Amino acid sequence: MVKKLQKMAEKKAAAPAGLLDSHLAQTVKDSAQQIWLAGLGAFAKAQGEGGKVFDTLIKEGVNLQRKTQAVAEEKLGDVAGKMSAMAGEVGSKANAQWDKLETIFEERTARAMGKLGVPNAKALAALVDRVAALEASVAALTGKSAPAAPKPRARKPAPAAAPVATPKPAKRAVGAARKTAAAPVEAVAAAKPAIRRRRAAQS
Repeated sequence: MVKKLQKMAEKKAAAPAGLLDSHLAQTVKDSAQQIWLAGLGAFAKAQGEGGKVFDTLIKEGVNLQRKTQAVAEEKLGDVAGKMSAMAGEVGSKANAQWDKLETIFEERTARAMGKLGVPNAKALAALVDRVAALEASVAALTGKSAPAAPKPRARKPAPAAAPVATPKPAKRAVGAARKTAAAPVEAVAAAKPAIRRRRAAQS
C-alpha cells in the first residue's frame, strides 16, 4: 500500500494535475474497498470460529479456577492449622493462669480461715489423735479395755476452689472438738473415787 502511494506520488510529479487527481481518487477508493473486505473476512472468520474459541476459553477458565481453588484450599488449610495451634497455645496459657489464680485463692482463703481460728485438716487430724490417746489413757486408768479407735474416713479430694467457710460452722466444729476432748477428762475425774476405793480395798 505504501509502495502504491509512492508510485502515485511519482506519477503525480510526472503527470498533469487533472489526471493525477482522478488516479489518486481511484487508488484511495480501491484501498478503502480492500480494507472493508478484509474487515468482513475477519468478522466471518471470527463468527465461524467463535464457538471454538468460546469453548477453548471456557476450558481454560475451568482449569484456572481449579488451580486457584486448590491453592486457596491449601492456604486455608495452613491458616486453619496455624489458628488451631494459636488457640491451643492461648488455651494452655489461660489454664496456667487459672491454676495460678486458684493457688493464690486457696492460700488467701487458708490464711483468712487461720485468722478466724478455723482449724485446718492437719489440726483436726492432730486433735483426733490426741483424743484417741486420751481415751487410751482413761481406759488404762479405769482398767477397762480401750474402745476401738475409729477408722479414719477416706478423705474426699479437696474441691478446686473451696468456698469460704462462715464463722458459725467453724465455731460449731471447734466446740464439738472441745466437747469430745473434754469427755475423757470428765470420765477420768468421775473415775477417781472408784480408783481410790479399789486401792484402799487392795491395801
